[in-house]
Amino acid sequence: MEELSKANSPQRQTWSKHTEFILAGIGYAVGLGNVWRFPYLCYRSGGGAFLIPYLIMLVLVGIPLLYMELAIGQYMRLGPVHSLAKVCPLLKGVGVATVAISFIMCTYYNVIITWALYYLLSSFQSPLPWQSCNNTWNVKENCTDQMTNSTMASTASQQFFNYKVLEKTSGVEESGGLRWELFGLLILAWALIYFSIFKGVKSTGKVVYFTVLFPYVILLALLINNLLLPGAMKGIEFYIIPDWNKLTELEVWVNAAAQIFNSIGVAFGSLISMSSYNNFENNILKDTLAISITNSATSILAGFVIFSAFGYMSHLQNIPVSSIAVDGPGLVFVVYPQAFSTMPVAPLWAVLFFVMLVCLGLDSQFAMVEVMVTSLMDGMGNSLLKYLKHKEVLVLLVCSVAFLLGIPHVMQVGIYTFQLMDHYTAIVSVMFLAFFEVVAICWIYGVCRLSQNVQKMTGQEPSLFFRLCWIVVSPGLVTIILVFTIVQFKPARYVDYIYPSWAQGVGWVISMGSIIWIPLGAVHTLWILKGPPLEVSGWGLKFVSKVLFSFVLLACSLLNDILVPL
Repeated sequence: MEELSKANSPQRQTWSKHTEFILAGIGYAVGLGNVWRFPYLCYRSGGGAFLIPYLIMLVLVGIPLLYMELAIGQYMRLGPVHSLAKVCPLLKGVGVATVAISFIMCTYYNVIITWALYYLLSSFQSPLPWQSCNNTWNVKENCTDQMTNSTMASTASQQFFNYKVLEKTSGVEESGGLRWELFGLLILAWALIYFSIFKGVKSTGKVVYFTVLFPYVILLALLINNLLLPGAMKGIEFYIIPDWNKLTELEVWVNAAAQIFNSIGVAFGSLISMSSYNNFENNILKDTLAISITNSATSILAGFVIFSAFGYMSHLQNIPVSSIAVDGPGLVFVVYPQAFSTMPVAPLWAVLFFVMLVCLGLDSQFAMVEVMVTSLMDGMGNSLLKYLKHKEVLVLLVCSVAFLLGIPHVMQVGIYTFQLMDHYTAIVSVMFLAFFEVVAICWIYGVCRLSQNVQKMTGQEPSLFFRLCWIVVSPGLVTIILVFTIVQFKPARYVDYIYPSWAQGVGWVISMGSIIWIPLGAVHTLWILKGPPLEVSGWGLKFVSKVLFSFVLLACSLLNDILVPL
């Protein structure tokens, strides 16, 4: 394998500067979930007390699994499909599944950037269009401005999102028409992505200097502004005051692990793909710590920004902070814009905020689209370039297909299709993929081999802590999260709207669009290999037709991995 890696090295494109890889990794990890999910989860799970399980899970799950993926990508110098095929041919479908889930997500994730662009363009006016109920789209008898404590059903900001931006229908049963403004902005969003990644990591590496660093300037500016507003400290106290009793609840610990897991982006294939463009001798551990710690610090910082604004709104409306705190799209497209409309120089803060959202969304999209391109180039690069002539054409083809698949999300029914796909992709599919990826790398490929790979690249083996995490702790916690996800699973819904059974069925089909590749890959491997016992490549791991004997081999391998480090 060392010869294979070195043989691949000269032909493979690399990052112009190592800083560009770090920024791209941070940009991928730091996404919209840091802004709209973590603060709400922290408040709901014990405030400041939630940071204890969160940081523990960062150390036990986030950092070890990020280290694992970066090591595999850098050593194999291939995307996730071919890297995992070499790690464990029987589970090579896991690599295909990670690419599939990234591609599925990028088709609907881009609609968030589209909404942010719409709000950004709408912010260049004063007063802001969501500031009052005196607009043509408002249902005036059912609308209230946010300056008073009212029992009206919806705010001006909420009606702007529902009736002006989305023009949403009553449910998924009613498709409605195409939102032409959003359609045009969807084209713009994909154009931004294409021209940022069409030259591969060479072009992406230049763009991330702005798209990754500028959001931090905006976050700090927003925090300083918010802290000067009346009531801000009330919101921050609500955010950080610990409820120690929450630490006794299993759900809080599982939520902390799941948030770390989803935020860093393990099992989407993007990290393996990005690290495959590193220099072979690159220090992976430093990259791991830089990306994971920055990601978590950003989540905590975003919490202060969001809840200081919640405290300000609570002060204005004379209602509890708990009545304002929400997560998901409603936070960044309804509640926070509502807060802007009452701030001094409201259009300025609105413009800065939505520029930040666009940047956060673009960074995540860069990685999810790139993993698809990388996998196609690794597997069929010569054949594709024979017909397409240039890699840029392949990137254009991938972006065009994703754009076409995203059109339903800019129809009037779009918010319902978006929520349905996000629920069954981000919640259901990813945990299955993560479980099988960890099994393939940590248990079947083995921690000893993985440690040897790291030593060949960096000259130093991973510490005993990482080896024990890979063998026992991380796989165990991933299994617990998977089981908890299955047990606690609830059908998709959007606010108070409950999807019909046929729509839930469509959601499961979407979910299976990635999961199905795991058994298909196993069947393909068993089909092309001849005779029992099934010897996998030249790696020395034998899969015997009898299931019982397979478990014995796996147990022996685990025991060896545990004893050797000791």
